[in-house]
Amino acid sequence: MFFSARTTRNQRGAAAVEFALVAPLLMLLVFGIISYGYMLSFRQGISQGVAEGARAAAVAPAQLTATQKQTRAREAINSGLGNYGVACNSSNNLIKGGSVVGTCQVSSPQTCTGSTVNAMCVKVTVNYDYRENPLIPSVPGIGIVLPERLSVISEAQVNS
Repeated sequence: MFFSARTTRNQRGAAAVEFALVAPLLMLLVFGIISYGYMLSFRQGISQGVAEGARAAAVAPAQLTATQKQTRAREAINSGLGNYGVACNSSNNLIKGGSVVGTCQVSSPQTCTGSTVNAMCVKVTVNYDYRENPLIPSVPGIGIVLPERLSVISEAQVNS
């Protein structure tokens, strides 16, 4: 079989056109995987920070005031979120780059949710407005698969 130079040239052009059609979809898929993976990593950081915050407040010595226990909880939350440039301040706001991006609440000891023995618990809640404040630059079309808000609640029983 003999192929002419004209046939080879036409096939190279067809490959370029096919690549031009497929490349945007491939790039969208790659950036979608990266964006979603980073969001899941951040969600895990929030979850870890909230759990550690609740634990820090729950195991704090009894002689500490409620404000001191809440400060310890915020410090634990901030250690979990610090790598992402997000911090919980004393005004119950999540701050990123000087802007309010969500809320963080540390309750005083209260009756545990669903408790039948009236145990006392500290409840920590973090809400981050992810759609309005993504951690990495947004790629058009990917925002529809990312959540609007990341919310985590943790409760830990206070040591008596």
